[in-house]
Amino acid sequence: MRALVETVQVDGHPVRLRTMAPAGRVRDSFAPTVVLVHGIGMSHRSFHRVQTALSRTHRTVSVDLPGFGGLPSGRRRFEELEYADLVVRAVTARGAEDVVVLGQSMGTQIAVEAALRHPDVVSSVVLVGPVVDDRRRSLVRLAAGLGVDVLLEGARMNAIVLSDYLRSMPQYLRELRPMRNFRMTDGVRALTVPVLVIRGAQDPVAKHDWAVRLAATAARGALVELPGPHHVQEHQPVAVARLVDEFRRVQTLESARDGVAL
Repeated sequence: MRALVETVQVDGHPVRLRTMAPAGRVRDSFAPTVVLVHGIGMSHRSFHRVQTALSRTHRTVSVDLPGFGGLPSGRRRFEELEYADLVVRAVTARGAEDVVVLGQSMGTQIAVEAALRHPDVVSSVVLVGPVVDDRRRSLVRLAAGLGVDVLLEGARMNAIVLSDYLRSMPQYLRELRPMRNFRMTDGVRALTVPVLVIRGAQDPVAKHDWAVRLAATAARGALVELPGPHHVQEHQPVAVARLVDEFRRVQTLESARDGVAL
């Protein structure tokens, strides 16, 4: 399955979109479009396996944010709300109208902001390995968790992490404090759209108690844990894709039921 790769300029900032869809029909109208937003230091490559699995049934768009994946940042820091606006404006410029935003790690913060700021576009969010735990907010703890995670990830994922981190290090350093300071619980509490939290059972960054509390905070939240570390989408791509598909089917049934009730 070949991807359509294009870079969209939004207010002078580049956002790279890697679009895949069933039978390669990347320009057709599929609802919803699943948008994949990477974590700090990373790129679309962290979603290769799960995007391939999801693209059998959905149009999918994996994103490279400014400053990551080899894209320039203009040597500036972006707040999560700015990244969220860039992502939504880029994908809607390419025809997406009904969007599920799946974020991983720092990408979960961007997913939450996208839903808060663009409720007319974002119909639900999927948070994979969400950060930052409000009881473990220090940069030292975050670094320690990532260090342990290296021991749990496979050789392929570690190679992606290392190479992506090396080419995005300036932006990585700029974004550490905004990521650390983001009030994830407050954001999720304010959401009106459904929220699915997915956690790797061995994830040393997004721990079990944090994932439970975060899912419970959402007005319409659910938590699923799968075997694997922080990049559980790498280790369980088919399971994650099935969860997203089931999540959407349940939403569709609920919407239809509500429509009948009205």
